[in-house]
Amino acid sequence: MVLSQLSYQVLIVTQVLVYQGIEQLSNGFVKAIVISLGIEKRTIVTEIILILLVCGVVAGTVGSLVGLGGGVIIVPVLLYLGSTSESFEVTPQIAVGTSLLVIAFSSLSSSISYFRQSKVDFRSALLFFTASGPGAIVGAFINNRMSGGAFLIGFGTFMIAVSFLLMMRGRWKKRNTEWSVTRTYHDTITNEHLTYGYTRKVALTVSFAVGILAGMFGVGGGALMMPVMLLLFHFPVHIAAATSMFMIFLSSIPGSITHGLYGNINWIFVIALAPGAWIGGQFGAYLSTKLKTRTLIIGLRAMLVLTGIRLIWTGMLDI
Repeated sequence: MVLSQLSYQVLIVTQVLVYQGIEQLSNGFVKAIVISLGIEKRTIVTEIILILLVCGVVAGTVGSLVGLGGGVIIVPVLLYLGSTSESFEVTPQIAVGTSLLVIAFSSLSSSISYFRQSKVDFRSALLFFTASGPGAIVGAFINNRMSGGAFLIGFGTFMIAVSFLLMMRGRWKKRNTEWSVTRTYHDTITNEHLTYGYTRKVALTVSFAVGILAGMFGVGGGALMMPVMLLLFHFPVHIAAATSMFMIFLSSIPGSITHGLYGNINWIFVIALAPGAWIGGQFGAYLSTKLKTRTLIIGLRAMLVLTGIRLIWTGMLDI
């Protein structure tokens, strides 16, 4: 109880700092960018800002609902803008670093909402983070040494794999395993006491892999963590999504710092994406209690496959 309350206070303080930072930066944002790029590019800049704002809302909402983190939407959008706009250069490294920092905003927003619904397992999330945090640093190191073509092929393959995991998530059966750590959760809607748990070795191994994916591709890693939490650890669905989002928030911090040290963050994009991602994170957590996500997942799977194929094809042409 003390741990969860302390974690919540940290989240609230961070939330206040985020709001103050966004407000101060946004006041002179458009004016500063227009001056730096030239008056004749005002329309292009405005369009890009609006696109990124909407992208942030969609990524935050979908990421929170499905437990993915939103990077599978942000990274392709940034790469597309970089290939079609002469105003901004977007390398795969910049797309990943920027996406990971924006994910920190959306996952923090979702985590606060989920905490208010008493759905975050802080102890489990903090344990997972002890492996996912270092993994994110390793992933950022790998990403900074990848060529553009190799990144596109790898990220495209990852997106198709995510689509497959989303398709199979409801078909795989839970495995009965012995756990070294056991948790209980009282479902106030069904009035059931649910039991779930995990072995530390498996949890830390998966979390490290999730961290590498986060740092390497700018995604939250929930696509890998969620099936494991549901099928091996028997987490209730909403607890898995909430705990996954909090772990994603924690993991995105060391990953973002590492990418920042490499100069892989476009702060203009971050400022444009962050407000929408914050709103989307709150909205997605709210919708998770109201909607069934089946239809959303079907559409998301199709989008992931088509985008993944396009990225792989483009990457093969770049090699």
